[in-house]
Amino acid sequence: MLSALIRNLCAAGAAVLCLAAASTAQADNYPSRNITLVLPFAAGSGTDTTTRLISHHLSQALGVGIVIENKAGANGMIAATFVARAAPDGYTLLVTTNTTHSANPYLLKSLTYDPVKDFTPIARTGDLPFMLVVHPDVPAKTVGELIAYGKANPGKLSYASGSSSAIVSGATFAHNAGLDLLHVPYKSSPPALNDVMGGRVSMMFVDILTGLPHVNGNALRALAVTTKDRSPLVPNLPSMQEAGVADFDISSWQGYFGPAGMPKEIVTRLNAEIRKIVEKPEIKAQLATLGMDAFSGTPEQLGTFVGEQLVLWEKLITNAGVEKQ
Repeated sequence: MLSALIRNLCAAGAAVLCLAAASTAQADNYPSRNITLVLPFAAGSGTDTTTRLISHHLSQALGVGIVIENKAGANGMIAATFVARAAPDGYTLLVTTNTTHSANPYLLKSLTYDPVKDFTPIARTGDLPFMLVVHPDVPAKTVGELIAYGKANPGKLSYASGSSSAIVSGATFAHNAGLDLLHVPYKSSPPALNDVMGGRVSMMFVDILTGLPHVNGNALRALAVTTKDRSPLVPNLPSMQEAGVADFDISSWQGYFGPAGMPKEIVTRLNAEIRKIVEKPEIKAQLATLGMDAFSGTPEQLGTFVGEQLVLWEKLITNAGVEKQ
């Protein structure tokens, strides 16, 4: 009996050693084929555009092709669930924002993934500030004028959303300013913005990258940014707080994640390459022109940050009175 137990223990030990050897070999050969970056938003969104710039340099650094796969819908849940269930081999990654990893647990009743347990943090790549834009026919050139018009015409103003930041920004604005606003949700920012430009929806909180070209083309009017202070990307715009809306400080962040259980060596390699790219002055400058404040950090820092953001977004959503859908 003792000899049988010893044989079983030896077999188990050998299996563990084989798995460890296989994992090490996999990490040593990584990457040996194309990597797929799954995005929870449609092509043309801020996350899509900045990811394509970073992925171009990441492809060169790793020596393999990088495929961008847009899986928009369900407030990012489709993309997040797809990656959470993928093999943790470093070939299927999620480039996402606070939508899937900060807000969804408090916006959606049935979440098909866990933003902490189901993912391996890899690297944060920066922040994407948002701004409030209105259709030119809306008779308001400042936030104060918009609030006055909204109070004089309850129920007449509507706001579009294509992300959690837009949803929560709109709800926070309505709550803090005491306005009756109709919420019109969309799968992503580009179609939402099209309807604002078409005059079918009054306004929208949108990332600077997606909205600024239309502001510069006079198809939209920008009134303020959602961060506590003015953004260096659009220094002429006041912050919402500066414009008179108290306790308003909302920003979208961006980061890379893999499925839970990724080999540490692969995570370390990806993190190192992404950080090199994001921290290059010329690339930071390029990303700034796309409306992104680029910076990075360690996988551990991203993991801690996600935990902190879950607490923050629960508070934001609760205070704004947004109910789970």
